[in-house]
Amino acid sequence: MLSRIAEALFWIGRYVERGDGTARILDVHLQLLLEDPWVDEDTACRALLSVMGTTVESARTLGRDDVVRMLALDREHAASIAHSVASARENARRAREIISTDLWETLNETNARMPRRVASDRTHPFFRWVRDRSALAFGVVDSSTSRDEAWHFFSLGRAIERADMTARLLATRSLTEAGGPSWTTLLRSCGAYEAHLRSHRAVPTAASAVEFLLVDRLFPRSVLSSVLRAEECLRGIDPAVAFGGVDRAQRVLGRLRSELEYRPIGDIVRQLSESMEEVQVGVSMASDAIRERYFPSIAMPMWIGEAL
Repeated sequence: MLSRIAEALFWIGRYVERGDGTARILDVHLQLLLEDPWVDEDTACRALLSVMGTTVESARTLGRDDVVRMLALDREHAASIAHSVASARENARRAREIISTDLWETLNETNARMPRRVASDRTHPFFRWVRDRSALAFGVVDSSTSRDEAWHFFSLGRAIERADMTARLLATRSLTEAGGPSWTTLLRSCGAYEAHLRSHRAVPTAASAVEFLLVDRLFPRSVLSSVLRAEECLRGIDPAVAFGGVDRAQRVLGRLRSELEYRPIGDIVRQLSESMEEVQVGVSMASDAIRERYFPSIAMPMWIGEAL
């Protein structure tokens, strides 16, 4: 497959997953502010922007509307939902001869319908719409794409981005000192609450929620499940990797997987922000290794804060 096409497919998967993940993170953040009316909104908003790799001048006082504007609607901001949607559509245009008509129409329509303003009381429905459109795009790919190289590059980008976004989602939990309900809110935001209840047969605690979203092999949004999926895609793309060869991306992902599997959950919970930053660094290194191996002549797009 041409590196141009492979790179476009990889980034379609990443950008669609990024828009979905950013919507989930913003939804959780706004919910946490509502749950804890005593939290300093400016501090919490700056912390969230930092988690998403964005900084603003200290003279300004930030509120939730500023966060929504920057991380959801600003088409020029590399970490925003609108930018991710537009970038996914642009990469789909570049790979138009490979992707299905249904996927092209889904991404094109989502980009065309992306609003420029969202009322304060309509943010949750907007985030739900973003998640629904992302699910539609992924469903179209799942149901209409042969499991060939194109599928593997798309799924590889999706898995790499999902590991990063789940780590960022967990990092938002350290933004406030809210009590137990925020773990339930966080799990619900990624559809994990009922799955957590079936797995642990108990209400969420810090340790159980972090463990579930980090290392549960059966839940597809966990970091470990995403890393395992990325490794599987690399083996599908390069048969030499499947038969015992190991490239740099495989080694980076293998180290990250081992760290997740064998590090005590208690240590991760006590240093949650630092631990999630380490996951993001590992994902960024894996992304760089994939670029060097498969897209050597193409400058890899990078959103703010990816290389930590």
